Amino acid sequence: MAETAVVSAALSADPPVLSIVENAPTRFASVELFAGAGGLALGCQAAGFESIATLERDRWACDTVRENKERGHELVEDWNVYEGDVRDFDWSVVTKDVDLVAGGPPCQPFSSGGLGRAADDARDMFPATAEIIARLRPRAFIIENVRGLTRSAFADYYAYIQLRLALPTLRAKPGERWMEHLLRLRAAIDRRERYALSYRVAPTLVNAADFGVPQQRHRVFFVGFRGDLDVDWTFPAASHSKRALLRSQWVTGEYWDEHEVPANKRPERPSFRIPGLFSDDMPKQRWRTVRDALIGLPKPALRPSRLVLNHVLQPGARSYPGHTGSPLDMPAKALKAGGHGVPGGENMLRDVDGAVRYFTVRESARLQTFPDDYELHGSWGEAMRQLGNAVPVLLGQVVAESVHQALVKERISS
Repeated sequence: MAETAVVSAALSADPPVLSIVENAPTRFASVELFAGAGGLALGCQAAGFESIATLERDRWACDTVRENKERGHELVEDWNVYEGDVRDFDWSVVTKDVDLVAGGPPCQPFSSGGLGRAADDARDMFPATAEIIARLRPRAFIIENVRGLTRSAFADYYAYIQLRLALPTLRAKPGERWMEHLLRLRAAIDRRERYALSYRVAPTLVNAADFGVPQQRHRVFFVGFRGDLDVDWTFPAASHSKRALLRSQWVTGEYWDEHEVPANKRPERPSFRIPGLFSDDMPKQRWRTVRDALIGLPKPALRPSRLVLNHVLQPGARSYPGHTGSPLDMPAKALKAGGHGVPGGENMLRDVDGAVRYFTVRESARLQTFPDDYELHGSWGEAMRQLGNAVPVLLGQVVAESVHQALVKERISS
């Protein structure tokens, strides 16, 4: 009964995760590449796009989507899931005009935790993504990847990706290296009007916490609109800020009052000076914290909860130098695609008293803003891998809604 009361209270309060929007008045067809467990794809669906093909090669991630589809989840009930390599897909089955291509190519070639081989890594799927865009000719695309792609070591390849997406039909010649191809793309971009298909590409590096996600997760987005469309688009402005959070904690105290945290249960006030707490130019909404994200969830137990999906305690967490977990009263560190032994303890919660434990799968799903009724398939480690590879659903929705609005406006004016 106690658990029921807690969960009921959580559902009646302001939801700490993605709130599903009503059916958009205009829904556009989308294709989802490298969909994983569905982070970006769910965001696009909630924003008003309808997936006509959802592609992912990982069996466990496909099972997650398929099982939610079988359960009748409103966001995925109409999805057509294809398990396999996007390069082997038979695109002749896509007979409708495609408005949006969205996806996050594998990040390992550019991740700071990988070998950083970029184009020399067989997992680099940016060329394959450009080929699909060339074939489908979508009105727009949303492609995302890790912040590591913006490192100086990848500067040329970062430029190559932008130009490859901008001119997807200007393909590499047989045997041509990507650097040689880059030179041809650079020479051609100023004459893009000569090509039947081109895109205006806007790359943007963002922190998910700045858009209401209770996690500091940096991602780079490549958003493109087809060159024949009259679209004036900019990346959405940040809605949340760290300064607003610090102000609510250490100036007004509203944060602690909201959570009914007594003084002896709060962390120590930062000893350093916090500038700009009264600035008028900062977003008014504060960063959302781990404490915010976990509102209403009962304490996890070793046995599955009857009321909360994927909410089982995983024992064995421990803290040591450099492996400290995510503090309760800040946005979480970026979840990693792993379970035990993640380098910085990103998949652990650190309480005010210093105690640590692993996040449950449901808590991690909250941090990634997956809906509470969306179940992750597989063991704790497997589910954490799916979540660690995902785009926060809310961030995907924010970006996709801005693209959707631009496409609606363009269609009305054309």
